[in-house]
Amino acid sequence: MPRFYCSPPLPLGDLFDLPPEAAHHAARVLRLREGNRVEMFDGLGNACHGVITELGGKRVVVGEITAGNVDRESPLQVLLAQAMSSSEKMDWVIQKATELGVTEIQPLDTERSVARLSSERAAKRREHWRQVAISACEQCGRNLLPEIHAPLDIMAWLQQMNELSGTKLILLPQGAASLHSLEKPQGKVVLLIGAEGGFTQAESDSALRCGFTPIRLGARVLRTETAAVAGLAALQTLWGDFS
Repeated sequence: MPRFYCSPPLPLGDLFDLPPEAAHHAARVLRLREGNRVEMFDGLGNACHGVITELGGKRVVVGEITAGNVDRESPLQVLLAQAMSSSEKMDWVIQKATELGVTEIQPLDTERSVARLSSERAAKRREHWRQVAISACEQCGRNLLPEIHAPLDIMAWLQQMNELSGTKLILLPQGAASLHSLEKPQGKVVLLIGAEGGFTQAESDSALRCGFTPIRLGARVLRTETAAVAGLAALQTLWGDFS
C-alpha cells in the first residue's frame, strides 16, 4: 500500500487533501487512481488508511479514513552520532539509518569532516535530511520519524555526552572490544562514527574520557558510510529486532 507522510494531526473520517508533494508523488509518479487504498502517517507513530475518492489537477482527495497503527519500531533505542561527510554520502547514511531503526541522528562537525556548514546552510541541510528520512519512512513502513538534531562541533557534543549514562560506543580500527563481548545495553545506545579521515587523536581521546567504549567491526577499515550501516545492523542483530 502506498504510504505518504502528512503533518499531524491525521484526519479520521473526513475527506482529506494530500499535501502537495504527496499528491504529486501519488498522481504523477505512482500513477494512482480513484479507488486505490493509501496509508498516511504523521511521523509521531500514528497512521491511518483511506481510499482515493478524487484525483485531478494537483489534488488528490482521500476518504473513508480509519486508524491503522502498526508498530514497526525496534526495541533498541539508538542515537547515531555521524561525522558529516559529502552531501551524497550523508544523505545515504540518513536514509539507511532510518531504515535500520535509529531513533536519533546527530550530525557532527569534526576536524576531518569534508562538509563545513554555515548556520544558514546547516538549517537548510537539516531540513533536507528530514525530507530524506521522511522518504525512507514512507518506503520502509516506519510511522515514527527519527529526530535529526542540528549539527554540532564534536567537542561541544562530547561535553553533553559526558553527563549521559548508558552504552556509548565509538568505532575505531584499533578498538579493543567487539560488540558480542559487551553486555546487552539497558536504555539508549550511542554509536559514534568518524569522518572519511577518521578521528584525530584529540577527538578519540576526548570520547574515551567521556565514557565511550572503543569497538571494532572486523579487521578491515570501513568507509564512514559503510561503518554507520554495518554498526547499526550489528546492533540490531545482537540486541534489536533482527535477532
